[in-house]
Amino acid sequence: MLKNHYFFALSLPRETKRYLDNCMQPLRENGSFKKWVHPEDYHLTLAFLGSAEKLHHVIEKVESLSYSSFSLTFEGFGTFGKSDSPRILWMGVKHSDILHGVRNTVYGACEESGFQLDKRPFSPHITVGRKWNEEFPFTEEWLNGFQPVDSHTLMAAEIVLYRTHMDRTPKYEAIHTIPLQTN
Repeated sequence: MLKNHYFFALSLPRETKRYLDNCMQPLRENGSFKKWVHPEDYHLTLAFLGSAEKLHHVIEKVESLSYSSFSLTFEGFGTFGKSDSPRILWMGVKHSDILHGVRNTVYGACEESGFQLDKRPFSPHITVGRKWNEEFPFTEEWLNGFQPVDSHTLMAAEIVLYRTHMDRTPKYEAIHTIPLQTN
């Protein structure tokens, strides 16, 4: 049986998921990546907890902190991994001090609750595809042909604790939601 994994993330509004899905259509039709993230699974990860048994303490800690809703604007597609054969295709967001502050607060609360978290620098993104699937090397010039023409801004309104189900599609289940305060 597969172990469940948990993570805190900003959920995305339905209209944002539709926007991303529309942006993804030409890339999916092109077939240059092996796997595509289901639109219901789009999110922006704040802290990946891994497998966990006692979540109530970290939920209480994150819930006790004060967060206000804020806007984020998409910046375009990018990749992680080898420059000629990326493993992750993502949609990035423009730099936001508020987003970094919220992430740092959630991350700190998770560490204080005993979780060993990834130490890599925070690079906010929404994963949309995985594993380059072409015979020719990936290039930024190739990806530029798929960049969205229009921008999209969303209002981050909630932090969600998700559980991963590797045997399902969509595979992320919201198990606890923390609404952000409206200004």
